[in-house]
Amino acid sequence: MLPVVTLTLNPALDLAVETAKVVPGPKLRCTAPAVHPGGGGINVSRVIRRLGGRTLAIAALGGATGDRLAALLEREGVALAPLPCRGETREGLTVTDAGTGQQFRFVLPGPAWRRRDADSALSAAVAAVGAGQFLVLSGSLPPGVPADFALHLARRMARKGALLAVDTSGAALAAAIAGQARLALLRLDAAEAEAQAGSALATARDSADYAQSLVKGGAADRVVLARGAEGSVMAGPEGRFLVRAPAVPVQSRIGAGDSFMAAMVLALARGRPPVRALQEGMAAASAAVMTPATELCRATDVRRLIAACPVEPV
Repeated sequence: MLPVVTLTLNPALDLAVETAKVVPGPKLRCTAPAVHPGGGGINVSRVIRRLGGRTLAIAALGGATGDRLAALLEREGVALAPLPCRGETREGLTVTDAGTGQQFRFVLPGPAWRRRDADSALSAAVAAVGAGQFLVLSGSLPPGVPADFALHLARRMARKGALLAVDTSGAALAAAIAGQARLALLRLDAAEAEAQAGSALATARDSADYAQSLVKGGAADRVVLARGAEGSVMAGPEGRFLVRAPAVPVQSRIGAGDSFMAAMVLALARGRPPVRALQEGMAAASAAVMTPATELCRATDVRRLIAACPVEPV
């Protein structure tokens, strides 16, 4: 298979610590931090690598933090194509309250971009893929990147016959939907889906209806909407399906969406049927919640859970 290329414009060096109790005022003594390379596309590449796939991570890295992130990716065997970044790569901090298990996530905005920086990143991403090859744009866009970045990327990708999968949020997501980006795959989490729909999606059928409307409206060939512990819904040329999430012990939900996207796109890149790819994505997301803090899914858990992710029409 051709490598799955990922694009991360706003990566982060993720630090995760635990403290006895999170309260305002006193110094909170924390455990030694677990440190991981982070950002949506980077996480997708890390999971693809764990699952035995080939991948190339294109990421904007700057300063000493960017160097540290690059070294961590090299340690995991993830091929990296760095983009120049004005300023220091951001950090993210996750603090777990040991008494309650609650997680507190602190996310920095990242360095500001200029329009020509975004244009250069777009050209680099397009140049890295060929016909029939997947590019995954995942994660937030840094300040200064136009909201229609994904839309322009989709149009350039289409001219090359390449396939774009997107998992983003806010204005960038809205622009891709409104602009009829015709992505190969679009994934939304539950909150994003309801925000874009403008109403609650109380049932799997509601989610399937909305996903189908996005397909008919030209947003993407296939749309996946996450429904938390219930599972995920997919609408596409094959029909509408709900994949059930297996019951697993939950340690942290961080990285579940990235794990889902990685496993599903990898399965599609390997030529597996979309419904099977949906199952593999659900298995990876479920495996991710079994690991602590910012850790991602383990391949052994993913393989074991695929059979526990039944699919049904909806």
